[in-house]
Amino acid sequence: MAPPAATADLQTPADTPTPYKNFDVTNVIGREFPDLQLSEILHDDTKIRDLAILVSQRGVVFFRNQDLNIDDQKLLGQRLGELTGKPETSKLHRHALSNSKRGIAVDENGKLDDEVSVISSDQARKFYKDRFGFGTRRIASEGWHADITFERIPSDYAILKIIQSPEDAGGDTLWASGYELYDRLSPAFQKFADGLSATHYQPNFVNIAKEFGEDLIETDRGAPENTGIDFTASHPLVRTNPVTGWKSLFGAAHQVDKGHIDNVTDYESELLKGYFNKLIAENHDLQVRFRWGKNDLAIWDNRSVFHTATNDYQGKRQGNRVVSLGEKPYFDPNSVSRREFLASTAAA
Repeated sequence: MAPPAATADLQTPADTPTPYKNFDVTNVIGREFPDLQLSEILHDDTKIRDLAILVSQRGVVFFRNQDLNIDDQKLLGQRLGELTGKPETSKLHRHALSNSKRGIAVDENGKLDDEVSVISSDQARKFYKDRFGFGTRRIASEGWHADITFERIPSDYAILKIIQSPEDAGGDTLWASGYELYDRLSPAFQKFADGLSATHYQPNFVNIAKEFGEDLIETDRGAPENTGIDFTASHPLVRTNPVTGWKSLFGAAHQVDKGHIDNVTDYESELLKGYFNKLIAENHDLQVRFRWGKNDLAIWDNRSVFHTATNDYQGKRQGNRVVSLGEKPYFDPNSVSRREFLASTAAA
């Protein structure tokens, strides 16, 4: 499938926001701006566009103690995608379960908003009891995922601002680079993976709705295509990021745990899913870990990273997440891997 229309020359950002103090957290993934307030650049389209490109290149970018209010956070979430060419019909995601129907306010004025998913430890402990507490026997690496890939039009960028970090230690989030995961495959395996697709499936929402009597958002969850409660979609196993032009492993981790790799046997599908999970869980050099403080904020590109929470705390943790919708996932056979791109620029 051909890539969607996008602005020209996205792979090379201008000089902003790099003049602000920043550092790479690891060689592969993550950058932090310890002093920049995003409110200072929020209405500068050039800087926001360059920030979007940087996020797509580095996977995830961190900002400390931000003063953005929830309306600003929503504006930023939409502009990141708009300024890098996402379809006009793609808006902010309205989460089927984590929405205003849960009655959790997104600000101190009691505002409820379907376009904001409140990440609440209280709600998570209610719906997902087996994931929390020191007595859990759940394997932590089972939590790796990218946001809402079960939608026909899934996410491009996500922004999470932690309003309350746990009183005790813990609650870190980890991200893993889908670019580097693809580069860990052998050339022969890459060629094989390039031609596959995977069915993403999320049955938990319907199960929770039945168990707890919760209502789900069933129509127009931010894009006309995101309708219904089957919560299943087939996407390329290897996805081209339209901003960088790089290939990323996409059909892996929790989002395909209940789904499958298409057009292979069930046994082959389980082998492939297990191998991809192993690549994510056992390669800490393609991961980055972030310890949250109050009002810290992270922006990541769901097309090219996986992430997982660390449920190792007893206190309360709450944040506001805004998830932008992007393009229909596609694979461009002319796209390159991150390593190939870096090698070509080094040789130039």
